[in-house]
Amino acid sequence: MNNISVIGSGTMGNGIAHVFAQYGYKVSLIDINQAALDKALATISRNMDRQVSKGLISEEDKNMAFGRIKTFNSLKEGAAHADLVIEAATENLDIKLELFRQMDEICKDSAILASNTSSISITKIAAVTSRPNQVIGMHFMNPVPVMKLIEVIRGYATSDEVTSRIMDLSKKLEKVPVEVNDYPGFVANRILMPMINEAIYTLYEGVAGIEEIDTVMKLGMAHPMGPLQLADFIGLDVCLSILRVLYEGFGNPKYAPCPLLVNMVEAGYKGVKTGEGFYKYTPGVKEFIVSPQFKK
Repeated sequence: MNNISVIGSGTMGNGIAHVFAQYGYKVSLIDINQAALDKALATISRNMDRQVSKGLISEEDKNMAFGRIKTFNSLKEGAAHADLVIEAATENLDIKLELFRQMDEICKDSAILASNTSSISITKIAAVTSRPNQVIGMHFMNPVPVMKLIEVIRGYATSDEVTSRIMDLSKKLEKVPVEVNDYPGFVANRILMPMINEAIYTLYEGVAGIEEIDTVMKLGMAHPMGPLQLADFIGLDVCLSILRVLYEGFGNPKYAPCPLLVNMVEAGYKGVKTGEGFYKYTPGVKEFIVSPQFKK
């Protein structure tokens, strides 16, 4: 398994491409948006420079790894010869289903098709292909070059052989793969998102303020980041999408998204990506303050 294609050049896609290239794999990074691809390459280069400055890789290693990444605007050109295709598009079921239909037609018969989805059913995705036994979830954590965990999600039909190959491949990237079964939210987000949602409810109900809630969780539970700040970094729209998947998948009201979260997303307050969520973020400034909307 030498040729890897990654669909989607956003935060997760460029991170996945970075890691595979760093460990010697040829990577095709695919996105219909050329500006997004250019931005992804700049991000990868900058992140590799950071690794060089920390002594994690050499300048020569960086140049060789960066040279292994090729970009494509066409799915057919970028994925036709891949041994493994990893979809890292936005967390939207319809988009993912359409991509997997196309991947199934374009990719060679032996190719494994993976999704970096953080909550959507691998079984449902696999069902639109003619090779459900070769469809699997590879849920990388953000930032991909730093975080060690990969949730490896088996769909209902995913074969033992494909699962074993993906587990072994993940270890070659010096990651720690954890095999889980295909239920809404898998393990990471089934546990994380209700915690974030409860933190938002705690704010919504006036129990405490943003900084107070985050401080309790950081100092009391030894979390490196408070749940509200973490929600901003994940993206409040992403948190809302995952909670809706959990709510619809289990039919349990404990997963119902907090109305405050719904309102914030509808108003365009999505966290770091929009410059404001629970906190306000200024480009180039590491310090951030509680969003003015919560100080009224």
